[in-house]
Amino acid sequence: MQNNDKVGVIFFSDKIEKFIPPKKGKSHILMIIRHLIDFQPESKGTDIELAIKYLNNVIKRRATTFIISDFIAKYNYEDALKIANKKHDIIVLQLYDKAEENLPNLGLVPFLDAETNQLQWINSSDKQVRKDYEIASLKRKDKLKTIFKKAGVDSASIGTHQDYVKPLMTLFKKRG
Repeated sequence: MQNNDKVGVIFFSDKIEKFIPPKKGKSHILMIIRHLIDFQPESKGTDIELAIKYLNNVIKRRATTFIISDFIAKYNYEDALKIANKKHDIIVLQLYDKAEENLPNLGLVPFLDAETNQLQWINSSDKQVRKDYEIASLKRKDKLKTIFKKAGVDSASIGTHQDYVKPLMTLFKKRG
C-alpha cells in the first residue's frame, strides 16, 4: 500500500471462482480483505494449473504474484508454474497443517478427502501405518521443494500452528 502498487486477487478451486482485477487504493485493498474473509468456494477441487494459466491470460504486464495454497492437487501444475515465473515474479506460500505430518495413535479413524468426499478408514494403531504416513508426508514436502526450485520460484512453507511472520520475513530477507 505504501508503494501505491496495484493489488488484485484470483480465487480458485478446480475452476476460477472470482477475479478482482488489480487496482490502487486503500478502499480497493479493504474490499479484497473483505472478500478474503468472506470467500466460500463453490467447488472443493484444486486446479493450480488453471489458476496460473488464467493469471498469465488476464495479467499482461509483469507482476509480483503470490500463490497461496496447500498445493495438494491432483492436476500437474509444474510446467505452468515455470512458464508463469518467466513472465511474472512468482512467490509461493505453501500452507500446511502439522496434524497432516504425523498420524496419532487413535485406533481406527475415518479420513474424509475434502475434495472427493471419499471416506477411508485407517488403523492408526499400526506402527507401520503411522510410519508410512510420516514418510509419505516427508516425500510430499520434498517433492514440493523440488517443484518450486525447478520452476525458479521463491517459496515459504507456513504451518497453521505457527506465526506466519517469521517464515515471511525469512523469505523476504532471502529475496533481498
